[in-house]
Amino acid sequence: MRAGVVVAAQPGVEDLAVRAEELGLHSFWVNDTPMVHGDPFVALSLCAKATSRIRLGIGVTSPALRSAPAAASGLASLNALAPGRIICAVGTGNTARRTLGMRPTTAARLENFTVALQDLCAGRSTEYREGDRVRDIRFLHAGAHVNTADPIEFVVAALLGPKAAAVAGRRGTGLISFGLLDPTAWHAMHDTRRHAAQGTPRHPDSRADSYVVTSLHLLDEDEDPHGDAARDATGHLVLSLLAFAADTAADTPAFAEQLGPEESEAVRRLLDRRGTTATAPDRHTKLYPNYLGRIAPQDRDLVLPSLMNNLALVGTRDDLLARIATLEQAGVDELLIQPVIDPPTEMALLARLLT
Repeated sequence: MRAGVVVAAQPGVEDLAVRAEELGLHSFWVNDTPMVHGDPFVALSLCAKATSRIRLGIGVTSPALRSAPAAASGLASLNALAPGRIICAVGTGNTARRTLGMRPTTAARLENFTVALQDLCAGRSTEYREGDRVRDIRFLHAGAHVNTADPIEFVVAALLGPKAAAVAGRRGTGLISFGLLDPTAWHAMHDTRRHAAQGTPRHPDSRADSYVVTSLHLLDEDEDPHGDAARDATGHLVLSLLAFAADTAADTPAFAEQLGPEESEAVRRLLDRRGTTATAPDRHTKLYPNYLGRIAPQDRDLVLPSLMNNLALVGTRDDLLARIATLEQAGVDELLIQPVIDPPTEMALLARLLT
């Protein structure tokens, strides 16, 4: 299986990209969460100039964040700096919208956005709509401004629902998911994508790879798999899930209702600890600060073993390789880790395991 890394945009991000390339990793991604992290287009511009081989990904952007012309211009501009090395993950904006206190957009709007980006980034015209006004648009500047000759890889972000996987099938794109380590769920998503793709001409410049974002912790001899070190390495994933459950409990309760009693109690404790409630209109300002950042020691008790096991890879070398092999058999092409403790060391661990 291939290996890659996901980080937040910040000064010095290009140094991490250079190190990832030196380690032989396949891809280097930057989050697109405007009110939490820095700008991925700025960060990846630096990475593009500092590297020569590694693929550079933005994940996950959304029509609820950026217009198609603006996003396409940014992507094609990056493609001019790093020809053929750009990946763009598109989604409904589940995280980036909720950090604004807003709901994600629809699968239909996501599909229209994906169509527009595929067309524009390949140098074709596309339909653009604002209200009742519809126009065909295309890049009007030529030369070195943008690169529409080398293909950009698109992937659709999907959780457990079938709608995003169906969009990926119809548009001939890959899939990316966060913390989804269940092989059965991956088989189901791939089946949905294949079914949706039937009768649809394959896009000439598309790929259809699958990516999973997780975290990795290699246990030392006799180390507690749920001790402080393991919780610190995986806690950002667990707290992101608890924050999502707390945020959506009132307006879209289906996710929170799937949690067991221990997980539901952890959600309640998180809300109390952050000084908010599941119905407070400003809860996003309390739940999402430091989102996907290193957790505070006082929050380690919220990092439940059950959630660690579901969202992250923790174990001996043989344990990790066995779980990764089951994901590969389920059709996952690349494992992306989101390191928070010591990114260079965690990237080196990933490289030793998979490259």
